[in-house]
Amino acid sequence: MNTIKKLLFLLVLLSFVPSAASAAQISVSFDRNPVSLDESFQIIFTANATPDNDPDFSPLEQDFEILGKSQSSNSSLINGQFSKTIQWTLNVMAKHPGSLVVPAVPFGDDASQPASILVTQATSNKTVNTDDDLFLEVEANPQSPYVQSQVLYTVRLYRRVEIAQASLNEPELGDAVIEKLGDDSNYNTQINGVNYLVTERKYAIFPQKSGSVTIKPLVLTAEVVANSRSNFNGFFSSQATRTKKILSKSVVLDVKPAPASFTGKHWLSAEQLVLKEEWSGDNQQMKVGEPLTRTLTLLAKGATVGQLPELNTGKPVLSKVEGPVLSGAEGGDGQLKTYPDQPTLQEQKKPEGLIAFREEKIAIIPSKAGFYKLPAIEIPWFNSQSQKMEVAKISEASITAIDAPGALPDMAAPVISTPVQQPQKIEQATPIINQPQQNTWLWLAVFLGAGWLVTLAYLVIKRPAKKPVVEKNEPEVRLEDSIKNLKKACADNNAIAAKDALLAWGRQKFIARDGVYVAPSLGAIAELSDARLRDEILILNQVLYGKAAEQWQGKKLFQAFVENKARKKMAATDDDKLEPLYRL
Repeated sequence: MNTIKKLLFLLVLLSFVPSAASAAQISVSFDRNPVSLDESFQIIFTANATPDNDPDFSPLEQDFEILGKSQSSNSSLINGQFSKTIQWTLNVMAKHPGSLVVPAVPFGDDASQPASILVTQATSNKTVNTDDDLFLEVEANPQSPYVQSQVLYTVRLYRRVEIAQASLNEPELGDAVIEKLGDDSNYNTQINGVNYLVTERKYAIFPQKSGSVTIKPLVLTAEVVANSRSNFNGFFSSQATRTKKILSKSVVLDVKPAPASFTGKHWLSAEQLVLKEEWSGDNQQMKVGEPLTRTLTLLAKGATVGQLPELNTGKPVLSKVEGPVLSGAEGGDGQLKTYPDQPTLQEQKKPEGLIAFREEKIAIIPSKAGFYKLPAIEIPWFNSQSQKMEVAKISEASITAIDAPGALPDMAAPVISTPVQQPQKIEQATPIINQPQQNTWLWLAVFLGAGWLVTLAYLVIKRPAKKPVVEKNEPEVRLEDSIKNLKKACADNNAIAAKDALLAWGRQKFIARDGVYVAPSLGAIAELSDARLRDEILILNQVLYGKAAEQWQGKKLFQAFVENKARKKMAATDDDKLEPLYRL
């Protein structure tokens, strides 16, 4: 007994001893990349657990000058799982230009992963007056993008004075999707021998139509702290400020239409695109009646989720193979049933741009044994970096379905016939119901018939009064008209008319008390809709600015519209009203 207690005690002690498999994973990131030689930037070390020891940052001193250090930690408990992250942030400046490598930094027996950063030559003399203590700089890259391609719009505020508070408006561009990328970054730089503190902010802009378009100037309103000091220092003294307003320059973009060489059905421009599939089991050993999940994933850098096309469009077909065919493999519909789930749509906002993610899960259940083929998936896209059309592809997938052990024989199998004996002649038929039972049923029928006649007479004499017709007010009539117009547009596969009907419906449905439209655009309506309707609206928006608006199919959009459940905060005042259901 004592031996067992000792063993248990040792096991408990061993559970607290860290092992090599549980060593801390330490990643390295930067607040921005690339950077200029005369700019400071941050190197961030992130550990998913407490490392073996404190870090030794001396290997960095060969290529970088360390200006400052800070450390922070964060702990969380989610679904019973405890997690902890620790961050070390270094403010540094590069000692020379080039593609510099941040070497592995030892944390005792643990170490960080190496990482590289591009350091460009020092900024040449800017055409600015160094007497300016505050100014804005904006730039767009590229300035000649293709339609729906990503443009990185960078705003930099240079200052060498203290600011009590400031406000900066957002960039404005008609017919464009604009997304702010991450948090602002702060660093120091030198211009013409003058030191400035820089605050940098980035946006991703996706122009939705071709032609020359202008990003309006940004306006900064700041309360600048005056250099003069108050004659009375102490608790009751206050800072003297002056209001200063400055403007940035406007930026003109020359947006090019989709090139004629692009032959894809849907226009999709991105910097990088990855298409892949995963199976939850072995698709070569599927059992009849048992599901298998196929997961399709599309990842695009420099694109929005509204640009990503639907992936699961092909239907499985029976494969014609040589040799013996498994039982039940003859042709026919419904032999391989598919049940697609709602797609998962996500966007990640990185300093280098937007990353769009689409995932589709399809449950596949074979109803008969046999060999099946899933058609290949091809996504044509335009590489905005190489300026060439490419095709992401998943090859044709094969499925082998076999009968499950102990399964019942196929009902379509031939049945072996056996001789049937002729029944012997019955001399006298036996009554099914005797005489007393017949009398009982007769009286019951008479009673029910009399009751039916009495009820009919009452209904004829005592007719209910007609219900008064409730007249609908003008907003309700306009709302129903917009829904009817949407139904017709979807039935006619008219993308432009569907857009107009949706906008009319949104103006009636989503309006604030002060008369301001909450959803003045398709994108705004999509944000206020459930996942399925949002997805279909984004597809419609993509088609409108693509090359195949005439090939749009509206049935899915209207079905999603019918099933849509508005968000709780937008439907709080309409809980007692049910909109009529329409069907195509």
